[in-house]
Amino acid sequence: MGAALTLVIGNKNYSSWSLRPWLAMKHVGIPFTEIRLPLYQADSKRRILEHSPAGKVPVLKDGAVTVWDSLAILEYLAERFPDRKLWPRDPAARAGARSVSAEMHSGFAALRAHMPMNLRNSYPGRGRTPEVEEDIARVTALWSERLAPAAGPFLFGAFSNADAMFAPVATRFITYSVILPAVCRRYVDTLMALPAMQAWYADARAEPEAIADYDELYQQ
Repeated sequence: MGAALTLVIGNKNYSSWSLRPWLAMKHVGIPFTEIRLPLYQADSKRRILEHSPAGKVPVLKDGAVTVWDSLAILEYLAERFPDRKLWPRDPAARAGARSVSAEMHSGFAALRAHMPMNLRNSYPGRGRTPEVEEDIARVTALWSERLAPAAGPFLFGAFSNADAMFAPVATRFITYSVILPAVCRRYVDTLMALPAMQAWYADARAEPEAIADYDELYQQ
């Protein structure tokens, strides 16, 4: 299979984009070496640029191949490891999984801005602007639509890249105590129960860095 994979990520407490490929790789058993580069430090940009000219995390390195951006990494992994079934086999389901993943990738700007990922803190009811409420409504509608006919506990039955893409949103719903429909709450519970997700949370809680702009966001 060639050289071992290396995944460059940011802080596990804050970096939602890093969580996505990390969770997918851990859950389906793709071995890799992890390099964690704390964000918003004096040398963060320089250190990240050593791995990717884009200057952002995550970055996947596979021998001479460098892939950046969460969704591009997930696509690469699905092609590199077809036996791990990171996209549904059925063409219609695969198209649906790619569609919801792309929507997550490019949308929900208000939810990202006002409810940033922060696993070590709890901010019940905070950040709930009208635009955020619209984003929450869209996410819960999308989840409900996909979970209702699914044969398994994930959006398309078995775990797929679509679930990796939405995992950070599930953490936000916990951090900000968002009340969810029952089917969506079960989905969040399913994601949180994954051993890989529990390992990510444990690492996040053990990190020494704190980003004041995030931790003090609602401490007014």
